[in-house]
Amino acid sequence: MFQVKPILLIIIVATVAGLWKIFEKAGEKGWKALIPIYNYYIWLKILKRPWWWIFIFLIPGVGFMMLMVVSAITGVAFKKRNAWEMLISGILFFVYLPYFGWGKEQFQLPDDIKKIKQSVAHEWMEAIVFAVLAATIIRTFFIEAYTIPTPSEEKTLMVGDYLFVSKASYGARIPMTPISFPFAHATLINNINSYVEWLEFPYIRIPGYTKVQRHDAVVFNFPEGDTVCSNMDNPSYYALVRLYGKEAVMSNQPIRTMSGLQYPGPIIVRPLDREENYIKRCIGTPGDTLSVVQSQVYINGQKDIVPEESQMRYDVRTREPLDPSVFKKLDITDDGSTEYQQSGNFYFYTLSLTKASLKALKDYSSVDTIVAEIYSKGQPDTKEIFPFSSRYPWNVDNFGPLWIPKEGATVKLDTSNLPLYKRAITAFEHNTLEVKGATIYINGAVANSYTFKMNYYFMMGDNRHNSVDSRYWGFVPEDHVVGKASFIWMSLKENVPFAQKFRVKRFFTFVNPEGLSRSYLFPGLLVIILAFLYFNIKNKRMEKKNSIQPKK
Repeated sequence: MFQVKPILLIIIVATVAGLWKIFEKAGEKGWKALIPIYNYYIWLKILKRPWWWIFIFLIPGVGFMMLMVVSAITGVAFKKRNAWEMLISGILFFVYLPYFGWGKEQFQLPDDIKKIKQSVAHEWMEAIVFAVLAATIIRTFFIEAYTIPTPSEEKTLMVGDYLFVSKASYGARIPMTPISFPFAHATLINNINSYVEWLEFPYIRIPGYTKVQRHDAVVFNFPEGDTVCSNMDNPSYYALVRLYGKEAVMSNQPIRTMSGLQYPGPIIVRPLDREENYIKRCIGTPGDTLSVVQSQVYINGQKDIVPEESQMRYDVRTREPLDPSVFKKLDITDDGSTEYQQSGNFYFYTLSLTKASLKALKDYSSVDTIVAEIYSKGQPDTKEIFPFSSRYPWNVDNFGPLWIPKEGATVKLDTSNLPLYKRAITAFEHNTLEVKGATIYINGAVANSYTFKMNYYFMMGDNRHNSVDSRYWGFVPEDHVVGKASFIWMSLKENVPFAQKFRVKRFFTFVNPEGLSRSYLFPGLLVIILAFLYFNIKNKRMEKKNSIQPKK
């Protein structure tokens, strides 16, 4: 929901009041400052700047930065021509515009503003500002660079992969918190917000050229990321509440986790577009019925494909310890994979393996048995597995059936299936819900059905036993979708010598439903080199042409 807070009203009033008097000093009618968009045109006109800059003003987030840029340029007409003076008058535009307008200094733009001698600092500042504007437009509406931080998608997407995510594919979202520090997501240092909270826009998505398809690798905002424990990213706030109780988490009591004793820290509430980014593969689309039986995914009763490079966890028994070179050769990289336990004459490993590494490992003479580690139906996990209800005794390998909500579709609602859809109805679609006995009330009215306002998706990691995904936290609403993972431009190994860091075969590869395409590194480098040579030669010809032109 669009929110306007008092501080925003103060900024708007101060800015318009300043522009009113500046316009009058420049020979324009002051009332023109009151007309949205037209006031931008007049402002640019008196500053002798291109009229088409209006369109930059209209881009959410970027427009606010443009406001600071034009305010700094306005300072030139009031003799604020030092780089630092321009910087301050731009950042504090809501202070300086009224100061310029209502002060004694007259509006006096130089006859040719472009010929003003600029300092090196001024030139650098101008170049940086417009580079930031251009980069912000690109990363907001077209593509953004991401890094894979966890092994949940291995071996399709690996830790150390640097990839581009296409926001244009599904349609870019208009920034919901448009005023923020450039290139920062949620926080800066010491949990300081990178955005201001006094201006939030509603969810609006520009139409894309495709929809989220089954098996797409999708980047999205974490559905349980609206509330965060400042000292603990994982498990999530909601997972901690389910495991230890709300009182223990809210009171910041010490909690014993796998990492040791930890304090949750102060609770932070984040807007949707500032929730943490996750990347998973879309397994279920709106209207699908999904189930997992003995680790095999079924969609609408049909076996789903398994990506070639996906991993499963296996219990491996060997007659002697495996040589470390085996792990390197088979690219077995999960944490703790080289550790084993000995019992009698046998050695026991727990390994995450792809189809190829599983087949290769079976050929080693020291390997006795390899058994898939699958949780049976008789092992429910109602504390960690969605929907966290004893009515649904599911686990990671035996899950569902679960119908995925679709926009406009109506589901019958009762206390038995309410755990499946309660969070979608309340947290994502912003309804109030109350249960009295066996009766459900939505927004104060008795409800025995519900019609969904949005599409939802079910996401899973390719590393099926090492991925916290929709099996743990449920549906991903369409307004949480950020973009489509499209292209890996670089891939680096961690904790290895420099000469071994580069996964060259993954450079310049495209992400597709089956895994990755072949590498286009060398064709890509050839195109870059040819483009560089072309523009270099073109510039030299232009310089030569200009140097031989007669002086007037």
